[in-house]
Amino acid sequence: MFDLEEARRHGLTKDHLLGPSWRRLQHGVYAWGGIADEPYVRLKAAMRRLPPGAVFSGRSAAWLHGLDVVPCQPVEVTVPTSSGVTRLAGLAIFRAAEIDMARAKGLPVTSRVRTLADLGRRLELAEAVVLLDMALHRRMVTSRQLEVWADAHSGCRGVARLRRAIELAEPAAESPMETRLRLLLVLKGLPRPSAQVSLFSASGVFLARPDLYYPSHRLGIEYDGAVHRDSLAADNRRQNRLVEAGYRLLRFTAGDILDTPDATADLVRRTLTQLPTYR
Repeated sequence: MFDLEEARRHGLTKDHLLGPSWRRLQHGVYAWGGIADEPYVRLKAAMRRLPPGAVFSGRSAAWLHGLDVVPCQPVEVTVPTSSGVTRLAGLAIFRAAEIDMARAKGLPVTSRVRTLADLGRRLELAEAVVLLDMALHRRMVTSRQLEVWADAHSGCRGVARLRRAIELAEPAAESPMETRLRLLLVLKGLPRPSAQVSLFSASGVFLARPDLYYPSHRLGIEYDGAVHRDSLAADNRRQNRLVEAGYRLLRFTAGDILDTPDATADLVRRTLTQLPTYR
């Protein structure tokens, strides 16, 4: 990534930069076309436009901290309230009186706790919990750290939503769709299932570790993604072993979760009603 002055020092003219090998990232800033769409390159280019004291925040900061999110749609930035900058083309600008600044991958960002607190306040509840689950599972933050931040900023917009997201978060969750399936059940009024519980036979042989589990009814629930489709035979054998040991297993796909959530919740509700209760 370079500007026009750097290009000239290396023998490139503005006409050269109009060719297919180069991509204009923003006014006066260019990159080789092969890397121009990479998030880090786009964030580095955006960095050149930021006012003093500004940091990457929201999803952009989450990506820099290592979470699996899309960081540049749009690039999110927080600036001090004292800054005169209110708009920058292609950037989402937030303002804050205090900015918990850190560095990640060499760029200025909001701290891990502040990043997750901001996302928990701003995002729709399910998507906020998806990111909190991911961060908690990777031990980037703790629930207690987020609770302390919420207590210290009780007057901030969205803190009630953040508190609810913290309550619903589950460090054991291993995938975003698993989180969405768990939330679907809870928000439809079903009891909160346990996550990633190891199940054993009567003789103590390990059988499986379903994504979700209702121990009171010995009911396991799993999200079937691409990995499950690639290992269908093994999954079927595992399900047979669970049934033989007295467990019941329900399996759902992305379509069940995203397209027919009411039917999915109703099936789990009916199954719980029909199964005996275990101590």
